[in-house]
Amino acid sequence: MKIYKSLADFPDIQRPVVTIGSFDGVHLGHQKILKRINNIAKSIHGESVLVSFWPHPRMVLFPESHGIQLLYSFEEKAALLEEFGVDHLISIPFTKEFSMMESKDFIENILVKKIKTKKLVIGYDHRFGRGREGSFAHLHAEQNKYNFDLEEIPREDIDNIGISSTKIRKALKSGDIVKANEFLGRPYNLQGKVIEGDKIGRTIGFPTANIQLNEPNKLIPMDGAYLVKVIIDKKQYEGMLNIGMRPTVSGERKNIEVNILNFNRDIYGQTINLELLEFLRPEKKFESLAALTEQLKIDQKKMVDFFSTKNKSTNDK
Repeated sequence: MKIYKSLADFPDIQRPVVTIGSFDGVHLGHQKILKRINNIAKSIHGESVLVSFWPHPRMVLFPESHGIQLLYSFEEKAALLEEFGVDHLISIPFTKEFSMMESKDFIENILVKKIKTKKLVIGYDHRFGRGREGSFAHLHAEQNKYNFDLEEIPREDIDNIGISSTKIRKALKSGDIVKANEFLGRPYNLQGKVIEGDKIGRTIGFPTANIQLNEPNKLIPMDGAYLVKVIIDKKQYEGMLNIGMRPTVSGERKNIEVNILNFNRDIYGQTINLELLEFLRPEKKFESLAALTEQLKIDQKKMVDFFSTKNKSTNDK
């Protein structure tokens, strides 16, 4: 997949089949649209194109109160889009000036003159242009004028899947990681650099790697303990993740830290990836470090059993 950070860099390509949207999450609903543009592109010997925007429009329009919690960073999203076979990703820099572009200008100057769209596929109720004035009806009215084909993924097709980024966020915020993963079609992940911590974990036999997320606007799931797959240098390990304030040791800020099973390498400064698989329990304040240690032993036993069952199931297939 080729990535363009500016429309000026986008070349002439053969029969572009285009879709537009943020595609945060690249969930099963998004995947239906991606599959459609890829199939159409193959059938007409064309190329699939996704037009997106960065930063997220709300970050630009409401910088002090956007409240955006992204499911994926731009880099994570781009990697997934490539995995799903998109040929070209155009990331248009979203500015206040760009937000004032009327929908008819977006169609004429970007979709037609620059990209030379052969066919446009959009999800139902998709809006674009200044004040979100552009719609399927508006596009349909311009279709013959600009000589591109137009297709809308029907509402019932998306609703039958029953998935939206809002539902995924709600599941993550409530600790329902299994449901979130089901909607996404893959484990939700947190990616970041390993930084120095206070090293309390190693004093009780459970050393942890403290994580500073790469994307500051990334949605952090509900505080608590999770079972995770840890990926370091393309190798996979089993781990227990804790998200929260660490009330037992009077923590003053939210921490993301992972205990990696049977692992003792120095990985400070490295970027690691955590795939969240199951919610263990909410965070709580224990009476002492000894009580916390006992709970961690119980958590570790659940982790070993969980991965043992999971690995056996995989091997039996």
